Amino acid sequence: MTDTKPVIAFIGLGLMGAPMAGHLQAAGYEMHLHSRSRGKAEGLIAAGGFWHDDPMAAAASADIVITMVGLPIDVETLYLAPGGLLDRAKPGALLIDMTTSSPALAVRVAEAAAAKGLTVLDAPVSGGVGGAANAKLSIMVGGTAEGFARALPVFEKMGTNIQHQGGPGAGQHTKMVNQTVIAGTILGVAEGLAYAKAAGLDCDRVMQSIATGAAGSVQLNIMGNLMLKGDFAPGFMITHFVKDMSLALAEGTERGLDLKALKVALAQFQTLVDAGLEREGTQALSKAYG
Repeated sequence: MTDTKPVIAFIGLGLMGAPMAGHLQAAGYEMHLHSRSRGKAEGLIAAGGFWHDDPMAAAASADIVITMVGLPIDVETLYLAPGGLLDRAKPGALLIDMTTSSPALAVRVAEAAAAKGLTVLDAPVSGGVGGAANAKLSIMVGGTAEGFARALPVFEKMGTNIQHQGGPGAGQHTKMVNQTVIAGTILGVAEGLAYAKAAGLDCDRVMQSIATGAAGSVQLNIMGNLMLKGDFAPGFMITHFVKDMSLALAEGTERGLDLKALKVALAQFQTLVDAGLEREGTQALSKAYG
């Protein structure tokens, strides 16, 4: 580690947060860690990370604070509650929320931070557990150009496609676009494979034909093959996708859009949640088709 590297606090060490923090630690950053369960941090602690029982304690001496938590209410509480991050962060700190959350909330947080002399970026990611593990995430960033430039060396340790989308909230809006596209695509994959089975086709041979054609995509080539294998281990949990689709639908409706495919996909995934499958991967959508 060199003296020029900022100290980083990472709050939220779930399936994606832990490997993301691990890449930063491997790059020589001093890491201060907090998660709801200390067990998720044990590997990072063993490698030299500093554990804190309280997220505010983790953030107090950090130059950069990264949060990756579950829901918008978690983000709101962390940042805006009395005694939260905006009250406890080091003067001049850069705060980066990588949770998929509400664009409107991202704007509120950024405005409240600026009033305190702090900079906040909204920087949700796409790529799932595999992208996090391999430092190949797509990172969509909203906030000031100055904040983006300051964060870029850190982002480069976690992702390969890093784009500044605009002002506060723009990163979250871009993630809503991403999730809307995925929703329609994975719905088509599940329905297409259901058709292939109903027609008595060899589904593996069908995949060989269509995977390199116009239908080819990550959702088809990866999730489609997992559907055929019956492998429903989560790269991205249904419960999180339902949250994301709900956010995207609300944002679209507010803007006068009737996002029909998104509505259908959300309804289909909700049937899986109702069946107790919310912690399976999104490829378990195939179960909705028998």
